[in-house]
Amino acid sequence: MTEESPRPEHGATEHEVQREVTELEGKSATAARIFDLRRIIGGLFVVYGVIVTIAGITDSKAAIDKAEGVNINLWTGIGMLILGVFFLAWLKLRPTPPPLPAEGVAEEDPAH
Repeated sequence: MTEESPRPEHGATEHEVQREVTELEGKSATAARIFDLRRIIGGLFVVYGVIVTIAGITDSKAAIDKAEGVNINLWTGIGMLILGVFFLAWLKLRPTPPPLPAEGVAEEDPAH
């Protein structure tokens, strides 16, 4: 049993393989940023916050009296908006760091 050395498939050079790996790592980092839970949670809270705030603004006097004089939809909507903006600001101020290179992968030597 001989151990085969890792070779690029189908006649591709090592440089082409390295370029493809770098490209895939970039796509992976982009996907991680797009599907960051802070973006999803923040976006949903902002959307629902707007809806509930509008419902609170348009509540009738009877609905407010039913909640013992508190416009619960308005206050809940404002709270949801604040929480959603907090998540989106957190995402903007502390973005997802790029993934670290895998261990065992040698850095490309600029002398070669």
